[in-house]
Amino acid sequence: MPDMAIIVPSVLNGLTTGALYALVALGLTLIYGVLHIINFAHGALLMLGLYAVYYLNVQFGIDPYVALLIVPPGMFALGYALQRGIIGRASHGRDENILLVTLGLAIVIENLSLFLFKSDTRIIDVPYSFEVVEILGAFLPLPKVVAFAGALITAALLWLIMSKTDLGRAIRALAKERKGAKLVGIDVEHVFAMSFGLGIACLGVAACLLLPSYYVNPQVGHGFVLIAFTIVVLGGMGSFVGALLGGLIIGVVEALGGLFFGESLGQLGIFLIFILVLVFRPTGLLGHKV
Repeated sequence: MPDMAIIVPSVLNGLTTGALYALVALGLTLIYGVLHIINFAHGALLMLGLYAVYYLNVQFGIDPYVALLIVPPGMFALGYALQRGIIGRASHGRDENILLVTLGLAIVIENLSLFLFKSDTRIIDVPYSFEVVEILGAFLPLPKVVAFAGALITAALLWLIMSKTDLGRAIRALAKERKGAKLVGIDVEHVFAMSFGLGIACLGVAACLLLPSYYVNPQVGHGFVLIAFTIVVLGGMGSFVGALLGGLIIGVVEALGGLFFGESLGQLGIFLIFILVLVFRPTGLLGHKV
């Protein structure tokens, strides 16, 4: 039985990892909350963000944290263009069409990435990669601590946008009643595209915060998007606070599962909790019936 000197660092590491999971899930839950679709291209777009950060560093020497000024706006523009130019046009008002389009986008993006970047796993070398910070007697990697803070700040900014701006009010109106929002003059297609763009911009932030301590290859998004889907359902479909809370819970469960059962079985606890929540609270932790 591990003692507290081992459990506390594991929990803290789990919280830092869970914050990044939550950041990926926030984009997914924003897209679902407004468009009412599951974006199957989410993992592939995260991979593109990671490659963007990688090449900005390798080709131009831009630090991943400085890339926060470049990659998230670029990902926002990409998300807006995809929704306005491809997803929205191909859907013809049918949600099942959107699912197929996003799945097709994921396949195209991943295969193009395999062709352009090959299947090699790549990392970047930054001076602070192996620096540590002492918190509550535990030594945590500096990039993970920065990522944790960045994820919380991003979640707070997203909440401010949703609750305090005209765009946020329009997004919430569309999420509640599309036809009513259109009748009062809201540009539905523009708000849809803005929502999708914000969701993809969250992936750009996640990519910048991840790469100092992570890697990139054309398949890297698969693991993240599977966990992100789990977090969205666990926290409650469409709930931002639920996505953040669910991400932190999943991160801690994964860390403790790896500690007690070994790394290969560490993620079993994630799906066990997922099943229990679906059995006893199908709407998720902070979801509500519609």
